[in-house]
Amino acid sequence: MDHKLIILCEGQFSPLKSKTANAAIIYFPQNVLAIIDSTKSGKTSHDILGYGGAIPIVSSIDEALKFNPTALLIGIAPIGGRLPEAWRSIIITALKNKLHILSGLHTFLGDDSEFNSIAKQNNVSITDWRKIPEEYEVVSLGNWKTRKAKTILSVGMDCNIGKMTTTLNIHNEFLKRGLKSDFVATGQTGIMIRGRGIAVDSVISDYIAGSIEKVIDESANEGNDFIFVEGQGAITHQGYSGVTLGLIHGTMPDAFILCHQPARKNDDYNILLPDINRVIKLHEEIVGIFKKTKVICVGINSIGLTDEESMKASEKIENETGLPAIDTFRFGAKKLADAVYKYCKT
Repeated sequence: MDHKLIILCEGQFSPLKSKTANAAIIYFPQNVLAIIDSTKSGKTSHDILGYGGAIPIVSSIDEALKFNPTALLIGIAPIGGRLPEAWRSIIITALKNKLHILSGLHTFLGDDSEFNSIAKQNNVSITDWRKIPEEYEVVSLGNWKTRKAKTILSVGMDCNIGKMTTTLNIHNEFLKRGLKSDFVATGQTGIMIRGRGIAVDSVISDYIAGSIEKVIDESANEGNDFIFVEGQGAITHQGYSGVTLGLIHGTMPDAFILCHQPARKNDDYNILLPDINRVIKLHEEIVGIFKKTKVICVGINSIGLTDEESMKASEKIENETGLPAIDTFRFGAKKLADAVYKYCKT
């Protein structure tokens, strides 16, 4: 990340609703100059998230421009991922002030004639992370049958539950150990961090499995031994299970990492989250039609818990499942990395 960022999060800067902004603050804190959210103006990132230090929250694009940014990052994705009409003026102001635009919306800003014209006039770019290159619109070929690299896919008890963070942290622990490991980004936030990937929720449903298989094959051909695939959605979520199933079949994982937020009881359809052992069995059976695989550890999302409560929740899950569990963001990824490595090398 070379840009100096101001991040648009109007009305939604929070631990759960501004995932892209939060990831930028975690992984590129030195690049984040300010957050735009008029409902929290005057506060800091730490005030709202519990991390990010003194990054200020400002009320408008005009106030944010005083920090001399080079890019505007769209830090949230509204329901459906469409561009709110109220944001048009913000983006136009950013472009006219020679800011590059970084977006993970389903609305492709680079295809908007007005935005595109202003961007060209000011010699700046518009990046749409969810736009799918044509070469990734392919059906799966079943290349998992001959793949030598081990693939590990994160899945969740629900959506927006820490799959990307847990996967990245374990992958980074593998890199620290000198292992040939890769992180395959499958959403706009992961692509921002990794610098490449495929936003599978924008892929035609017939091509979801094929697109992720293609990305994994490319990673394997680079010589990686362990390929961590960022999960999306949840197989038990009414709205987003389709992309999850496509990812599972495209990855054909050798192992799963299950992510869980103990403080969350219902999903956003107000459906009670299922029993964790039932979810574990469900994932293993889906892939079990093709090959043997296991859920081998549980990544905890501790939002709503103290450190002590998080550790107690991890111990409870370990007793219930027989699997190692921990919040890798708070306590490090060593424990889960050990479990992944041991299983994959057995």
